[in-house]
Amino acid sequence: MAQWTSAVGAAQLARLLGSQQDRPAGPGTRRPPAYRALADGIRLLVLEGRVPVAARLPAERELALALSVSRTTVAAAYEALRGEGFLESRRGAGSWTAVPAGNPVPARGLEPLPPEALGSMIDLGCAALPAPEPWLTRAVQGALEELPPYAHTHGDYPAGLPALRAMIADRYTQRGIATMPEQIMVTTGAMGAIDAICHLFGGRGERIAVESPSYANILQLMREAGARMVPVAMAEGLTGWDLERWRQVLREAAPRIAYVVADFHNPTGALADEDQRRRLVDAARSAGTVLVADETMSELWLDEDVEMPRPVCAFDPAGSTVITVGSASKAFWAGMRIGWVRAAPDVIRSLVAARAYADLGTPVLEQLAVNWLFGTGGWEEAVELRRTQARQNRDELVSAVRRELPGWEFEVPRGGLTLWVRTGGLSGSRLAEAGERVGVRVPSGPRFGVDGAFEGYVRLPFTVGGAVAEEAATRLAAAARIVETGGTTGGEAPRTFVA
Repeated sequence: MAQWTSAVGAAQLARLLGSQQDRPAGPGTRRPPAYRALADGIRLLVLEGRVPVAARLPAERELALALSVSRTTVAAAYEALRGEGFLESRRGAGSWTAVPAGNPVPARGLEPLPPEALGSMIDLGCAALPAPEPWLTRAVQGALEELPPYAHTHGDYPAGLPALRAMIADRYTQRGIATMPEQIMVTTGAMGAIDAICHLFGGRGERIAVESPSYANILQLMREAGARMVPVAMAEGLTGWDLERWRQVLREAAPRIAYVVADFHNPTGALADEDQRRRLVDAARSAGTVLVADETMSELWLDEDVEMPRPVCAFDPAGSTVITVGSASKAFWAGMRIGWVRAAPDVIRSLVAARAYADLGTPVLEQLAVNWLFGTGGWEEAVELRRTQARQNRDELVSAVRRELPGWEFEVPRGGLTLWVRTGGLSGSRLAEAGERVGVRVPSGPRFGVDGAFEGYVRLPFTVGGAVAEEAATRLAAAARIVETGGTTGGEAPRTFVA
């Protein structure tokens, strides 16, 4: 019986390998043999999760033709991968990818670093900050006081607690968007909200237009749902969307859904202005596309003079085009898994009905905690504390990276939690791998793209500051030197760092 569970075609593998950009070799730098470069490229694709574990690779002859190299080169690369534990083969069954014993299986998302690794590894993979105390503790205590009446019920509220739905609706109304509780469904985080929307509107094989780059975990969610993603390139820098490209894609591809992050886009930090929002909603309406607006970062402006545009749904007064997703996880704490959907009442009813076959509902205690925050003014104070922390982290990380890596390019966003960095021609995948070896975990650009795009980028979140930011930049510079020279760490293990 074959040990592989999926297959990668020769043309697909060649395209993925071609997306790996290397800085030209400098004077005195020796290029690796062709077979070694090919083996390294396939190993990186496996470590990145862009080629799944247990995926059957093309036959040697097929891959050699696709890459325009000799079959001997492919055979030597496969043999090297087998020796390193990244490939297994059996006569008659072919060759399939693997990971050596002791290596974690790539998850392809931005999963949190295990707690036991925090002593020696600086984690820049997860864009989440510690809880803004004392507001988490106060919110939980307030929720416990409100819990007894709910404890006498069945505890299942597929649409969310009525009190929290009304509170969220009131907050939209206060922002100038008249909203009824019937237009709100409470979910298990923004991921739960988008998963429900994708299953309702975007069945297997449906086209979904996405920004390019976009949020890695959402892209992976859509892949797992069987969606056909249509990337739409972002405009350069922090200017947001290229509306001509959006209009063209919506008109020609006619995607069922379009997913956008207009408020401090993840990963670029771009903020779309009101004219861009209006024109995109108009284009989506004309194309019959459901526009999913993720506003989980909307309250995380970091500079005092930022003027926030109206929400995307403000330009859809009939409520027929835009579905809005919000969450407490970015603005408050990632451990508070409360999200919500704002949509037309009939859409909410359909989402609630479908939930009977998913997670049934969201934990009552956490809903009560968020409701307490909204009702007491604790939310505003906690989010202001979060802004202060993120602003300081941003400024200190920017300063450290500019000093240690002057060749890296980026624009400083005025809000959000992430810095999108062009790495001076270095491979983001190789930087991520080298970073693990020197004690800094950083996600590479291809995780935020479709089909291998953005190899020359990494994403740096504002999750560390002070001495930890300084050390993170130092370790990133060490990783860059490894990639530039093709060298090693010299056997030195990363030192334990205590903040």
